[in-house]
Amino acid sequence: MKVFQDFLAKIDDPNHQHRTEEVLTWVADTYPNLVPVVKWNQPMFTDHDTFIIGFSVSKNHLAVAPEGVVVEHFSSDIVEAGYNHTKQLIQIKWNSPVNYELLAKIIQYNIREKADCATFWRK
Repeated sequence: MKVFQDFLAKIDDPNHQHRTEEVLTWVADTYPNLVPVVKWNQPMFTDHDTFIIGFSVSKNHLAVAPEGVVVEHFSSDIVEAGYNHTKQLIQIKWNSPVNYELLAKIIQYNIREKADCATFWRK
């Protein structure tokens, strides 16, 4: 995914870089209709020009950002998966496995719920 190359190259830790690339590739391969873009220096995926999911990296975790209403909707699933979350972000520690089943549920939810959305973010 050429669009994310510059973002990935800036990740200092090779393990974090590999993990991030693995997750981004999974999203792109699993949801080929989503458009990969970088906005606000973060990799994200859109559908008909509306935000579906974004990612960012920190020292301790890969952050998944599906919008606050989605984090709230899946809060118990997120906790059950062993992840922490804030109002806007799901935190996947670098040494934790990625729960791709949960990630798929979140992405599918956003695609479905935003099918008629005409704005980038929810109103």
